[in-house]
Amino acid sequence: ALWPAAAVEVYTAKEVNAVNGTNLRLKCTFSSTSPISPNLAVTWNFQPEDQSSHEPVFRYLKEPYEPPAGRFKERVTWDGNIERQDASIVIWNLQPTDNGTFTCQVNNPPDFYGTIGEVRLRVVQKVQLSEIHFLAVAIGSACVLMVVVVTAVIVCRHRRKKAEEKGIEVADTEL
Repeated sequence: ALWPAAAVEVYTAKEVNAVNGTNLRLKCTFSSTSPISPNLAVTWNFQPEDQSSHEPVFRYLKEPYEPPAGRFKERVTWDGNIERQDASIVIWNLQPTDNGTFTCQVNNPPDFYGTIGEVRLRVVQKVQLSEIHFLAVAIGSACVLMVVVVTAVIVCRHRRKKAEEKGIEVADTEL
């Protein structure tokens, strides 16, 4: 007889974009073939885009443990709920150096093996005020130019019509 394989399935988004300087919740949920163990462990790691070595981001084992050093020190908090099969974290004050791949791994003894959730983060720059200002000035100038042209056309037609009416009156009085 075949026994079902003990495994943990981990679910994350494939790719996430976030604005530089903001906070982001990296969602990680899981399912296990075994009941939730008191020894359940969650490990978050990070690999920068330059493919250098993995860096620890966060660890949970009976309670959350923030990284003692590294780029995520004092920038990561636990936002999960093990009872709800949620192993999410929040990264504060995102920076361009945070671009890369985050992995979420869950071990729920006796389920040690299974999938590892991977999410690629892209930190994008905020739109600069000067860019918004330039766009507003360009659109505003185009609108003002259109109003001026339409007004000029209306005024010219009105004057031409008045001139034609005066020309007809002068011609009538001469007869």
